[in-house]
Amino acid sequence: MTDAEQLADLIARAENILVFTGAGISTESGIPDFRSPGGVWSKMSPIYFQDFVASRDQRREAWNRVFNRSAGWTGAKPNAGHYAITRLAEAGKVSVVVTQNVDNLHQDSGMPDDLVIEIHGNASYAKCLDCSAPYDYETLRPRFEADEDLTCETCGGLLKSATISFGQAMPEAEMKLAEMYAQSADLCLVLGSSLVVFPAANIPIIAKQTGAKLAIVNREPTEQDIYADLVLNTEIGPLMSETLRLLQMN
Repeated sequence: MTDAEQLADLIARAENILVFTGAGISTESGIPDFRSPGGVWSKMSPIYFQDFVASRDQRREAWNRVFNRSAGWTGAKPNAGHYAITRLAEAGKVSVVVTQNVDNLHQDSGMPDDLVIEIHGNASYAKCLDCSAPYDYETLRPRFEADEDLTCETCGGLLKSATISFGQAMPEAEMKLAEMYAQSADLCLVLGSSLVVFPAANIPIIAKQTGAKLAIVNREPTEQDIYADLVLNTEIGPLMSETLRLLQMN
């Protein structure tokens, strides 16, 4: 059987799929990943959460990266992999997407907000660290250019991009929700994650331990391959497009 035939067979048998996505699905849209040569952290050092909170200079640097799009996380378009997931959701196969990505491309491809659990946050807007009030970047740009320290107009708390930084606590509600979906899934489909960042990478393990089949699609092998029912080391977009064709969903 071809790769697409094997994956289509698993999807056809499933009724409640949790899709778990990582940087590998978005690199096909031109968004750099984090750790590989040429990735984000090979070009700039991450700003740790505690340094952001403690240092105005570090906050200025963080905001400079946001407004200059230095990390390259925003401004891209969804690719065939994102659209395939949305099509599977429309067909009633995918119940939720749990993503490590911060690029908003699942929503941009048509996935409803309430079907996307962002466990590492979202780079497309800012929010207050105290009251969680959301802010559009363009409304903040004039204040940044006027050398203001960006704080919340409601409560005075520090504003930060709505991503989870190194040293910042994982979003508790989102993690609990992801674990709940994992426990009820009958197939966990991992697309483009190296599965090395914990606790996020526990989600496929929880799904497998509670009875789900596990399929991993990633360009490189992962440490969870030994638990998987199917491992495919290939490009996501072409594979998912062919899988939809076989399922007569394209």
